[in-house]
Amino acid sequence: MGITAFVVLLILEIVLAVRTCRKKPDKKAWRRDRLVIRAAEVGCILLHIVCSSQKWRFLPALFILAILLVIAALTMLIGRNRDGGAKKASGAIVSCVLCAALFAVLLLPAFLFTDYSGLPVSGQHEIAEASAILIDNSRTDPFEQDGSAREVPVHFYYPADGTEKYPLVVFSHGAFGYYQSNASTYMELASNGYVVVALDHPHHAFFTEDTDGNMILVDQDFIGKCMNLNSVTDPQEQIALFRQWMDLRTADMNYAVDSIKAAVQIGTTDESWYFPEKDRERIQTALRMTDISKIGLMGHSMGGATSVELGRERSDIGAVIDLDGTMLGEYQGVENGEMLVSDATYTVPVLDFNNWESYIDREQYLAEGGRYPNDEVIKHASAGFSTTVRDTKHMDFTDLPLFSPVLGNMLGSGERSTEETMTIVNSLVLSFFDCYLKGEGVFTAQDVY
Repeated sequence: MGITAFVVLLILEIVLAVRTCRKKPDKKAWRRDRLVIRAAEVGCILLHIVCSSQKWRFLPALFILAILLVIAALTMLIGRNRDGGAKKASGAIVSCVLCAALFAVLLLPAFLFTDYSGLPVSGQHEIAEASAILIDNSRTDPFEQDGSAREVPVHFYYPADGTEKYPLVVFSHGAFGYYQSNASTYMELASNGYVVVALDHPHHAFFTEDTDGNMILVDQDFIGKCMNLNSVTDPQEQIALFRQWMDLRTADMNYAVDSIKAAVQIGTTDESWYFPEKDRERIQTALRMTDISKIGLMGHSMGGATSVELGRERSDIGAVIDLDGTMLGEYQGVENGEMLVSDATYTVPVLDFNNWESYIDREQYLAEGGRYPNDEVIKHASAGFSTTVRDTKHMDFTDLPLFSPVLGNMLGSGERSTEETMTIVNSLVLSFFDCYLKGEGVFTAQDVY
């Protein structure tokens, strides 16, 4: 809808600019043409508003644009009798460009985002949310220049009507992702009796906020290194990057798990917790519901690698899920120019999801004698499962293509419906955690869905 409106409005502006450049009318004639175009633009917008199948989320932008165009038309109508010679072609072109820029700014949200509001959930619980920031005074933030402590935003999803203790699942987003990347998964789990905590990793997250209310954007150097990783040919240099990223993220996740456990044990939060006063009761409620004897870890992409590494390091983790992430922490060194992969036993049940492209490419890689860390973990796990969803790409294991098809396609979305993919993913995630955190049922997964 937004793209259609933009194209129609742009065509009208271009028609006026071309007509002006070709015929060079006097200013009075140009104002009459402009009024006709303005009327057509307002009519176009009103038609989009009436016929729109979208909810009201993006329609205010159209109302604002319509009002601005009406005001501009009225202003021009007041001065319609002014003359002053021929209308310059340069002025018509500038007017066209400025109008196009205004249309783009106001309609940009409709270009990028849909009215996606989540997938249906299978559980009976209503879902509540709350947010806080954990201040780790034992670490300085390596991205800050003032020696300030590392801050880890945490976002709770939990049963609003819960009356008992529920397993804890902690989620880590991918490189330049953000905490809501898999909101449908959190909702599915929370509706079925889980307390889910989604982290932000500041400067690795696309954006987040600190305790001063400042927006923290993703670090540009981090983006550059991630995007240009294929150009790094030295395996030692690659492993050094992996270690740098994993150390930061596992420390964030470790601190979050430890902080939540400590708050549950003492029955309240301490000074390391920062949150809006309006969220105090909800956070306390979520903590009272949290069963810290049953902890699962989960993440997408680099967040999946973070979860797997922490699952190996900690003794209190009951299950781990990796959503299409290369398990970077499993690389142990370099020998004869090749990266060594750990073959140590993985003692925690682990479920590994793979996109279709990587599944196909990996067959060739393994046939050539390569060792992929995810395969080694599954092979050496006490209970290891690996599954692939056909016709998918990397971002199909998040909600991104559902609420922003444009960004999803840019970053990697396959031919299969992401809604279908995430329905499969969320069902398997729930079944896996039900089995290994709640002790319900026996978990199985197909090789390919």
